[in-house]
Amino acid sequence: MSDFDLITIGAGPAGMSAARVAAEGGLRVLLLDEQARPGGQIYRNAGQTRDARAWLGAEYAAGARLVDALEHPGITARFGATVWRLDAGPRVVWSEGGASHSARAPHILLAGGAQERPVPFPGWTQPGVMTAGAAQILMKTAGMLPRDAVLAGSGPLLYLVAAQMIDAGAPPKALVETQTPRMMLRALPHLPKALFAARTLLKGLGLMARIRKAGVRRYTAATDLAADTETDGTIRFSFRSGGAQHSLTCALVLTHQGVIPSTHISRAAGIAHTWNAAQVAFKPVHDIWGATDRPGLYVAGDGAGIGGADAATAAGQLAALDILRSAGRISADARNQRAALPRATLFRARAIRPFLDAAYAPSAETLSPPDETIICRCEEITAGAVRQSVKEGAQGHRQIKTSLRVGMGACQGLMCDATVRGVLCDGKSACMGRIAPPRARTPIKPITLGELAALTNDCKETA
Repeated sequence: MSDFDLITIGAGPAGMSAARVAAEGGLRVLLLDEQARPGGQIYRNAGQTRDARAWLGAEYAAGARLVDALEHPGITARFGATVWRLDAGPRVVWSEGGASHSARAPHILLAGGAQERPVPFPGWTQPGVMTAGAAQILMKTAGMLPRDAVLAGSGPLLYLVAAQMIDAGAPPKALVETQTPRMMLRALPHLPKALFAARTLLKGLGLMARIRKAGVRRYTAATDLAADTETDGTIRFSFRSGGAQHSLTCALVLTHQGVIPSTHISRAAGIAHTWNAAQVAFKPVHDIWGATDRPGLYVAGDGAGIGGADAATAAGQLAALDILRSAGRISADARNQRAALPRATLFRARAIRPFLDAAYAPSAETLSPPDETIICRCEEITAGAVRQSVKEGAQGHRQIKTSLRVGMGACQGLMCDATVRGVLCDGKSACMGRIAPPRARTPIKPITLGELAALTNDCKETA
């Protein structure tokens, strides 16, 4: 007997929208998320901050509506719940409050979202160097503003964070961008389709206009990034741009090179994955409804392919509609009729992705950094050590992992897998797609022996 009709893993826009649609259709839904509150990364803490931090923008504040929609008697939400196993059945096992729990359901929706692509360069492990996404977490959860900061890398998130910092009265010291004119030229053929998402394009142009108005310095086509910590604790950030060497002194360096699907749990579940050359990352194989090749398992949101908040919300709704159809709650015709609006939303949201993926592709140095760069932070292994291991005969992830312990640390390869693949292929995307992702094993997330020993099966609908 199943404890629930649907278990949704992840309370971002995809997970929240799916949970509400499914619950309104009469299903018993268990929603699990390892954060203390719903929202995911995009709408993190949106239900608590409301209008208190207007500088985060109207779209962030709109996420509170999804959070409020979780107040439904058919939804059991468990936060601070770290999912670490997914069994056949299907059964989900998670850690919460120092103990492990499990529950079964005929349908499981994986809505774990995305992770920031690692941005390795000499000095990226220094104090004061962090990702733009990490800075956003502090901004959203604690109202902490990054001051005297340099934003470095590529992608629309840099412009959003810069604009938020400007509106909060703490403008960035500079933007050091790695995208090149050639990338922009490659993106132009995708511009006509991107016009279906004209609202998003106009938003991006507006962000750049605010950055120019604030007088923030911008450097483009930057290469040779490096960071050093001075004796007074400040950071000297150096790079080349416009044919000249530059050096900036700052308190923080916030890096970003786009996001990639978080596939650890979908790989552990045995779902088939395919290489997305445009986004230079693997993603799970699924149909328009999010159904995978594993019976009862669905994926939605950025964990199924990067598309943004609107796309994730629509994908969650589509998955829930098909789950309602599978559960016998609605007919296929009713599902198709109700899917018209979210499918249109999904099309518009995804229309801009080919343009953005080409215009803000990860830099060659990000995919295959110089020898002295640490690429495995857990074991402090450099890119040069990986290349040397290959010269000595190591072939593929498994042998490199065996010889160097790359990917055997606490993050289980989450922070180094993409870079190891890039080093093995000298940054060439076509080659990277031919290297299968490493196998993900249980536990998906690190847990204590005490949590394992305390495994129970007491999470029922009434829990």
